[in-house]
Amino acid sequence: MTYKTAQIRLVSSHPEVYEPCDDSFALVDTLLADRTNLVQHHPTVCMEIGCGSGYVITSLALILAQEVTGAYYVATDINPHAVAVTRKTLEAHGIHAELVVTDIASGLETRLTRSVDVMVVNPPYVPTPVEEVGGNGITSAWAGGENGRSVIDKILPIADKLLSDRGWLYMVTLTANEPSEICLNMRKKGYASRIVLQRSTEEESLHIIKFWRDPELEVTEIKMSNKPGHGTVIGSLLSQISQISFLSNCSSN
Repeated sequence: MTYKTAQIRLVSSHPEVYEPCDDSFALVDTLLADRTNLVQHHPTVCMEIGCGSGYVITSLALILAQEVTGAYYVATDINPHAVAVTRKTLEAHGIHAELVVTDIASGLETRLTRSVDVMVVNPPYVPTPVEEVGGNGITSAWAGGENGRSVIDKILPIADKLLSDRGWLYMVTLTANEPSEICLNMRKKGYASRIVLQRSTEEESLHIIKFWRDPELEVTEIKMSNKPGHGTVIGSLLSQISQISFLSNCSSN
């Protein structure tokens, strides 16, 4: 059976809003491929940070619609034109979501702390001059600063606050963003991760990473850090082992 996603002909547009492109399609393809797990996960709160045209959040809602009822959808974007376009895209597909013009999730942290079960993010990941980061026009959709990590590194700590104990995060990254380093940084916060899709285009090599909380990682780190005189040495060894393990996993995927 083919499950519906947002129809391009129904996706609204604006000169100052990023239109669905290879990265958007890769993220939605990832959600489709993981649909069975998403349905079994039965999320109650789903969120997109940086909704742009609304293609991804609408597709997520449609992917879940047939079997997951009562889910609450919320999407944010720093660009007010993007929020207006997303609203039209959602309406064209008969989907409702709360839409907020804000930087990442500013103003929503208290209400959504530890409550988001599925988060999707196609962040500004293109390496650019730092001064291009943080605008409120179309440039904000891709300007990622040095190594394309300026916005990504701001999003991840906020995602950590918002994700529920069973929360999943799907994020688009570029090879230049050093996805293995991102995964290792999230591991220190207690997250397991997997590159669930890799796709090369004429211009870039995309990696979609899925993150989820792993209590065993948190327990291991607490136990190690509580051993007098062993924290630094063992922590260093664990980091090296984790990196070898992760790189091996990446190459197998």
